[in-house]
Amino acid sequence: FAGSFQDAGVIQCAYNLNLPLHAVPASSAQCPAWSAFSLSSPAVVLETVKQASPLGKREDRPEAVVVRLYEAHGSTVVTWLQTSLPVKEAMLCDLLEQPAAKGHLPVEQQGMKLSFTPFQVISILLVLRQ
Repeated sequence: FAGSFQDAGVIQCAYNLNLPLHAVPASSAQCPAWSAFSLSSPAVVLETVKQASPLGKREDRPEAVVVRLYEAHGSTVVTWLQTSLPVKEAMLCDLLEQPAAKGHLPVEQQGMKLSFTPFQVISILLVLRQ
C-alpha cells in the first residue's frame, strides 16, 4: 500500500479478509438498510457487541449490552458512537463488565462522545429500554 497504514485502510481490509461477510439466502421482500452502530472516526474499531455477562450486580439485567472498542491508529482521538438501539443508560465499565466509579456517559442526539489515547480499549455497558 502507498502512504501510511491509516490512510490505506489496512485495518478494515484485514477485518474484511479474516472475518468475511457470509451471504444467507432470504426472501425477496425489500428490507430497509439498518446498522446498529456507527463511529465518526476510522481510527476507532468497534470490536465486540455482546449481551452483558451475568456477573455481580448485572445478573438481574438481561437488557444490558456491552460494546468494546479500541483506538487502532496510535493516535489521540475523539469519536461519537451512534446507535439505533433504544439506550436508556450508558456507562464505562471494566473488562469484568462492572461499571466504573465515574463512568456515566451522557447519551446525546449525536450519540456518546468518547475520547481515546493511542491503542486504548474502552468497554461500555448499555442498558436498553424494554
